[in-house]
Amino acid sequence: MASHLVSAARPRRPDSAARPRTVPRLADNGRVNDAGSPSPLAPLLTHEGQALLAALRDYDPGQELAIATRLRRDHPAELVSAALTQARLRQRAVAKFGAEDAYRMYFTPNGVEQSTRASVAAHRAARFAELGVRSVADLCCGIGGDAIALARAGIPVLAVDRDPFTADVARANAEALGLAPLIEVRRADVTEVDTSAHDAVFVDPARRAGRPGGGRGPKGGSGRIFDPEAYSPPLSWAVGAARTARFAALKIAPGIPHEAIPEEAEAEWISDHGDVKEAVLWFGTAPGARRATLLPSGAPLVGRGLPDPRVRRTGRYLYEPDGAVIRAHLVAEVAEELDGGLLDGTIAYITADELRPTPYATAYEITDELPFNLKKLKALLREREVGTLTVKKRGSAVEPEELRRKVKPSGPNAATVFLTRVAGAPTVLIGAPADA
Repeated sequence: MASHLVSAARPRRPDSAARPRTVPRLADNGRVNDAGSPSPLAPLLTHEGQALLAALRDYDPGQELAIATRLRRDHPAELVSAALTQARLRQRAVAKFGAEDAYRMYFTPNGVEQSTRASVAAHRAARFAELGVRSVADLCCGIGGDAIALARAGIPVLAVDRDPFTADVARANAEALGLAPLIEVRRADVTEVDTSAHDAVFVDPARRAGRPGGGRGPKGGSGRIFDPEAYSPPLSWAVGAARTARFAALKIAPGIPHEAIPEEAEAEWISDHGDVKEAVLWFGTAPGARRATLLPSGAPLVGRGLPDPRVRRTGRYLYEPDGAVIRAHLVAEVAEELDGGLLDGTIAYITADELRPTPYATAYEITDELPFNLKKLKALLREREVGTLTVKKRGSAVEPEELRRKVKPSGPNAATVFLTRVAGAPTVLIGAPADA
């Protein structure tokens, strides 16, 4: 099977001299990294490596062994392994970066997993541009996802990472996308970098165990880190770095406790197509503010310090707030907009009597409400001939897959079941998506 990109470039075969060089600048820049050692990326940046990557663009990973065996007849084994690894990573990266960019870029396993989604990076870069930022020091830049977005927004970037291979990848990505004039990649410990020449700082600390500070090495660690002080570098260091700049943004896990947020920071939670991606602490913007941003629309919701919504009886409609709204503790703002209340004081489901359009929540029309009873629920779904069953839960110990197995839905109709609590009592609500 393919290994990670750990091979050095082999001498070219005799017939290679006659082949055209397709990426001379990349090949020249990628041969030796700034740590002074041969770059593991170098073989892929030759004309032979580029040809292999192009041929593997749409390859089937299920056929990898057979493909590797065939390719090794004509190419060095290390190059084949490196190209297959990169081709696999590019296929995974399409979901974050889109096909046009992903198939031109280079990745590490951690880089694919941890890099910022392109839509989120573009939103953040746009905010920097709106603030009038003219240059950014991107600390812990990884494979360069945020640096790319900043450069595309016209903002020069100093991109710093401690790991030599990761810095090589970031540099190659800047070249491959035509952004090298705006992105300077530097291999260094971010805690030792002078950022005074830049009017903004962006820090994306490592949030997985097993990596050195200020870097995102190709190997990765054992699992996610939930303590902000266990980030690498720690959140406290990142906050200190942020305070030295005119503007700053610190990327953090969306589950950060609100009490861990510095008083002078604006906290923004960002979702993309309803999936919460990250939280960002902004410095130099709106101290103490809480904001949710919903992509791709970009709809912003800013907190107004409202008290918790009232608890009320179940209305005709149930609204499920976007995850970013919930993480930002802005359910009260949405409930006020909908003239609604909560089903339960501890559950983030809003109920209302009217259907109102909102970008901040998904609306469902409720047809039935009953105390949780598996036998009665199964009978009701059978009576309604429900075969397509969507199960959502908040405040219930029952798992959706477990419920589906037990009720055995069958029939031509569809329904959404909510397992939740109403005024503290385990309850089942049945309904369907409502069109505002």
